[in-house]
Amino acid sequence: MKMMILLVEDSRFLRVASERALVKAGYDVVSVVDGEAALLMARERIPDLILLDMMLPKLDGLGVLRALKHDPQTADIPVIVLSGLGQQNEEKLKKEGAAAYFKKSDSLLDNDSETLLHLVESVVGKRKAAAPEAAISVPAI
Repeated sequence: MKMMILLVEDSRFLRVASERALVKAGYDVVSVVDGEAALLMARERIPDLILLDMMLPKLDGLGVLRALKHDPQTADIPVIVLSGLGQQNEEKLKKEGAAAYFKKSDSLLDNDSETLLHLVESVVGKRKAAAPEAAISVPAI
């Protein structure tokens, strides 16, 4: 079964670039564009991981992170914070419950998508090499 990632990103460009990279890497991705939708989807789908932008409409990323971590239903879902802001906020966000921090940029289609995938894999514990497919036994005729 594929791991499901909830991607919370209001920038269409960055959302599509991230979705493509994650789907290509073998993840199921559900995307939303604002903080309120993020909370609803997290509670409804219980994803394996949440990629959370900080600058969102309706409810900002910090508000979403705090709500997720205070809700017993979603508190254990790892959250990778995506931010265009500097890493000076990284420690604060980790104290709020973020599993990791990723500085996003418009070059996400280039090398940053690989960096993001490595971070996702380290957080969810997914191995780079795909698990071998189960052998199918066919009876001899």
